[in-house]
Amino acid sequence: MSESDASGPPSLLRRLAALLYDTLLVIPLIGVTVAIASAIEMWLLGIREGSDYYQMNPQVVQLLSIGCVAVFFTLFWRKGGQTLGMQAWRIKLVDETGATPGTGRCLLRCGAALLSLLPVGLGYWWCLIDKRGLYWHDHLSGSHLLLLPKHEK
Repeated sequence: MSESDASGPPSLLRRLAALLYDTLLVIPLIGVTVAIASAIEMWLLGIREGSDYYQMNPQVVQLLSIGCVAVFFTLFWRKGGQTLGMQAWRIKLVDETGATPGTGRCLLRCGAALLSLLPVGLGYWWCLIDKRGLYWHDHLSGSHLLLLPKHEK
């Protein structure tokens, strides 16, 4: 579907609904990733289940979580410009030409989205005053979200 078939940027409420949907999918993936990494680390250190107290370094858990989220979104965006939440809410990510963004652009968008969170999420609220309805990370990554038309039955 081309950019001309879309009806402009999705509302903030629609974007948040898609993000909530995707969050419910990515949280279990983070849990599994951290559990596997923890089991590998315990095996490498020779710690047996039920023996000494063990806790994975919190910074490692944070890095694994961020990496898991970045991989989740990048894979879905590269495949067709949509995560499952975006499909449910008819939102598509495109680059400046209207095409599916490349891997580098998707990873840049993930990193820029983290920056958008820092000042109390100001980079996300920015879409409410931006003339084109864009987030900071839309501007920084050269990509943006489109609201797709409803499918006729």
